[in-house]
Amino acid sequence: MAGFFITVEGPDGTGKSTQVKLLGQYLKERGHEVLLTREPGGTSLAEKIRSILLDPGSAGIAPETEALLYAAARAQHVAEVIAPALASGKIVLSDRFIDSTIVYQGIGRGLAAGDIAAINSFATGGIKPDLTIVLDLEPEEGLARLASRCNGQEGFDRMEQESVEFYRKVREGYLALARQEERIKVISAKGTVEKVQERIIEILKQTGL
Repeated sequence: MAGFFITVEGPDGTGKSTQVKLLGQYLKERGHEVLLTREPGGTSLAEKIRSILLDPGSAGIAPETEALLYAAARAQHVAEVIAPALASGKIVLSDRFIDSTIVYQGIGRGLAAGDIAAINSFATGGIKPDLTIVLDLEPEEGLARLASRCNGQEGFDRMEQESVEFYRKVREGYLALARQEERIKVISAKGTVEKVQERIIEILKQTGL
């Protein structure tokens, strides 16, 4: 039995990590075998790459290096965690995947779409999500949420320190992807955690899960 691959995406500050946990609980309560994971990360090696990528001390990293490091972490993540779990019939639920690189490094950093596609096709072996949920929020509100959570910008990681203009590009990038790919569903991240969860579950029900 083939598994089912769900990813949750969106700009920083949209509440992705919280919603991934809640969605995992919902699926487990319905009797599904679920693997929760995240990117960059999900394996010991990929978590080490994550620490480099998100370290504010890595501020001078070149966009090309950044994209390659994300792809390297993803390759290990797929080989060690995602592909085996899908092969065993599990639902894999990941906080971010390939769409983050397309949007953040491709659109946000201005790297060529063809280059991003090539390195990530190599990294994933062609594995793509069956369903992607994009949490949508105005960048100003997302960054305000982050500042509240992190007790000011001093607590931001390297990616969270990007400008409002960068996050506007990221948001538009996600919306553009959703117009191109049927697997991507956009929902509003406004309102309470419970209200956002309800919106996600409504989308999930349409898949038969």
